[in-house]
Amino acid sequence: MNNAKSTILVQAYSFTSAPIAAALRDAHRRGVSVKVILDKSQRTERYSSATFIKNAGIPVWIDAKHAIAHNKVIIIDLAVVVTGSFNFSKAAEERNAENLLIITSPELAKVYTANWEQHRLHSEDYVRVEK
Repeated sequence: MNNAKSTILVQAYSFTSAPIAAALRDAHRRGVSVKVILDKSQRTERYSSATFIKNAGIPVWIDAKHAIAHNKVIIIDLAVVVTGSFNFSKAAEERNAENLLIITSPELAKVYTANWEQHRLHSEDYVRVEK
């Protein structure tokens, strides 16, 4: 993400990783178009990474159409796909056994981008819900 030049698209189930949120914010500040779709569970968190990136001016949507929007995908510059079991969370970084694939393939990135766009169409703007 630190080397992104034009776009970063994110789909995430869990998003509590401060380093990933900071990298997205920094990319946005560099002029990279950053957009994020999250699972509806992220609406009910206290001040979270979702709130942090929204407050940084990054568009954030909630995919509430599915029981769980369990995607874990980052598409960088329409050429690199990052995916796997790794949730974008502190637990995944520090405690869990996870896998992560980084695939450089514009062809695959095109397919993932089309999927991201389909989910964006049925997602709603992120608004933090207080418990």
